[in-house]
Amino acid sequence: MTQAYIAAACRTAGGKRGGALKDWHPADMAAEVLDALVERSGIDPASIEDVIMGCVGQAGEQAFHVGRNAVLASKLPQSVPAVTIDRQCGSSQQSIQFAAQAVMSGTQDVVIAAGVESMTRVPMGLPFTLPMQHGIGTGPFSARIQERFGVAMFSQFHGAEMIAEKYGFSREELDAFALESHRRAARAAQADDFAEEIVPLAIEGGEHRSDEGIRHDATLEGIASVKLLKEGGRISAANASQICDGSAAVLVVSERALKNHKLTPLARIHSLTVTAGDPVIMLEEPIPATARALARAGMTIDDIDLYEVNEAFASVPLAWLQATGADPDKLNVNGGAIALGHPLGASGAKLMTTLLHALKARRKRYGLQTMCEGGGIANVTIVESLA
Repeated sequence: MTQAYIAAACRTAGGKRGGALKDWHPADMAAEVLDALVERSGIDPASIEDVIMGCVGQAGEQAFHVGRNAVLASKLPQSVPAVTIDRQCGSSQQSIQFAAQAVMSGTQDVVIAAGVESMTRVPMGLPFTLPMQHGIGTGPFSARIQERFGVAMFSQFHGAEMIAEKYGFSREELDAFALESHRRAARAAQADDFAEEIVPLAIEGGEHRSDEGIRHDATLEGIASVKLLKEGGRISAANASQICDGSAAVLVVSERALKNHKLTPLARIHSLTVTAGDPVIMLEEPIPATARALARAGMTIDDIDLYEVNEAFASVPLAWLQATGADPDKLNVNGGAIALGHPLGASGAKLMTTLLHALKARRKRYGLQTMCEGGGIANVTIVESLA
């Protein structure tokens, strides 16, 4: 089978809700990342055979095919096609896997996998809430689904609390994990570890180059003072991922494309897995997905040098660590979504960009990325760094 390689990866710095990137139309923001990816790789833009764009909130400015609109807003020729996909928080990780599958099948040689989400301009849940506000339909969960699973709706917040209870995590443990996420992100930012991966965006008064959500002065006391999402619970906004605006993209190519376009690979895609499980607890699926991915790859968790496990809520990576026996020192070494933000449809490509650059900086070989996703789904991608 043809091997799939990542030849370039970049992302915007995260913008807080209503923050630095509030004036960027999501199609334009994604276009900037597409242009930067082409420029950094040096590839002929006319050779790009597809753009696969992840996006969760496909309404408003992200409606009417934001992937194609990003191409039209970019410097890419109009001959480059695109598709927009939604696998919830794993949308652009799935973009990477679809791109890799296209290359591995031999049907395409050069594919951009990307994602975008402006959670300022298209608030989370808008595709669901807006029709309901206008009396259109009954919502995404039919009576048949509600009866089968015994719930009126599936809630990621409820799932995060269920995981914390199941694995015995206290609020104090979740807050301590959140503090460490900020500390790692702050250290990485201060050391310019993100500089190579970030695409600067023009904003009023200059350029946006730094992740806006990092709390460089975070304290355990400050995190602990944040109100819980439910009385008697463990989850607060401070130990959950931050609402974020951003975009990211990776260039996935075949070995033939590497030679024809004189590209230098960052990594080889080693293994691709996606699984699904309980949609009620929802966010636990990265655990069985990781087990399956490692088994399919003939690896153990100890063979992996760095892990990126999306910090949707602190309980998710903590449960993953407990269940897999992974080394916490290898997890989200430059911080995660609690500090850096979680721009939904862009997070998969964003995490991959950070993982690849962290592997390169540390001269490590194997990286594993996994995301919890709405509906009880999880993607796992294992890469071998070649940089």
